[in-house]
Amino acid sequence: MTPVLVLFVHPALRRSRVNRTLRAALADLDGVRVHDLYETYPDFFIDAAAEQALLSDCGALVVQHPIYWYSGPALLKEWFDLVLERGFAYGPGGRALAGKPWLSAVSAGGGADSYQPEGLNHFTMDEILRPFQATAALCGMPWQAPFVTHDAVGLGAPALQQAAQAYRRRVEALRGQVGGE
Repeated sequence: MTPVLVLFVHPALRRSRVNRTLRAALADLDGVRVHDLYETYPDFFIDAAAEQALLSDCGALVVQHPIYWYSGPALLKEWFDLVLERGFAYGPGGRALAGKPWLSAVSAGGGADSYQPEGLNHFTMDEILRPFQATAALCGMPWQAPFVTHDAVGLGAPALQQAAQAYRRRVEALRGQVGGE
């Protein structure tokens, strides 16, 4: 069993300094598997059975992606639609994910102040992530407080390294929570 499956979803990894750095912080962690959806499915033809097998084999799920237009990248939505099927993830007989913690790890271009009712985006990050929380709830997955990296465009190198180490610690803690090392 893989204690932690990191579903990594970024369509332009080469251009994403933040997500590349966060991902690299997990590279040498035992019991953590990073599964890159855009690398695996560049044509968007998702093998739902293979994805369900990965999910069945993990103890916890981390969904790492940038926030695009108050949501995730297109391939993530397609993945939800095809993989989180009734009878597998929810509904009668759909208990494959029940009890497995869900951690959303997201990056956002704006600073934390722009994700406030009076800020540029008018909504908090918790409000923006509510559909992901609802998905986790439907699947019986305990929602973990999200890991958010703000100011993805302007984040300086020292702050980015601090964020990467904080992310690594969160994933290590999650691994420990589900019985990994």
